[in-house]
Amino acid sequence: MPDFTAKDVQALRQATGAGMMDAKRALEATAGDMEAAKRWLREQGLAGAAKRADREATQGAVALAADGGAAAIVELRCETDFVAKADDFVSLVDELASLVAAKGEDAVSERSEAIDDLRTKLKENISVGQVVRFVLEERTELGTYLHVQAGRGVNAVLVEVRDGSAELAHDIAVHIAFARPAYLRREDVPESEVATERETVETIAKNEGKPDAAIAKIVEGRMNGWFKDRVLLEQPYARDEKKSISQLLGSATVVRFAQVVVGG
Repeated sequence: MPDFTAKDVQALRQATGAGMMDAKRALEATAGDMEAAKRWLREQGLAGAAKRADREATQGAVALAADGGAAAIVELRCETDFVAKADDFVSLVDELASLVAAKGEDAVSERSEAIDDLRTKLKENISVGQVVRFVLEERTELGTYLHVQAGRGVNAVLVEVRDGSAELAHDIAVHIAFARPAYLRREDVPESEVATERETVETIAKNEGKPDAAIAKIVEGRMNGWFKDRVLLEQPYARDEKKSISQLLGSATVVRFAQVVVGG
């Protein structure tokens, strides 16, 4: 039997920021002596991850995976693009996406030790960011797009389209990747956000000296432009700006979409 418990391992991890396996090895090497284990970790260069946890993780990678009728996006965050492009880092985020697609969003916890070990090995604050999973409904097609830069995914999209082709779903996914809509339809935009913008453009119109009789029409025109920037169905299609996404869809409908961008 070891001279320490799982609680001892957890306490050592919290005190030093070391990974789970490293904390266990330290206690094994020191017969469960907590202070000696802390010193062992310092000597091995394995302590200090706790300090790294306070550093901002604005870089990273995203991965996309599909498994039968489910698909997932997982973001793994780090501090520098150098680490984000490391083979171990990219492999882990790919593995996480596959796990989530197959089992559900909670499946990322199955690789918590691997994340701990990578944090220790690469000496950066590494953490799981956004996790998204779609389980497709009947009569729907999945559209996906992953923009890869320097060997790692940086912009991932899932879109579910009903009564449309796989090609249409893919085209819309590509559009979303570059147009970056925040909402599917106009009514999805929070009322408070709409009210604030309407008040702002009305004040701008008045400050520009526009006649009172024309202000309402001017405000509506500017609000329509504001919605086009944010609402998928109202955006001009990236490959043919003469038609909107709504017109591109025809009788098909977008059920939902998700986009995860590194640093976004």
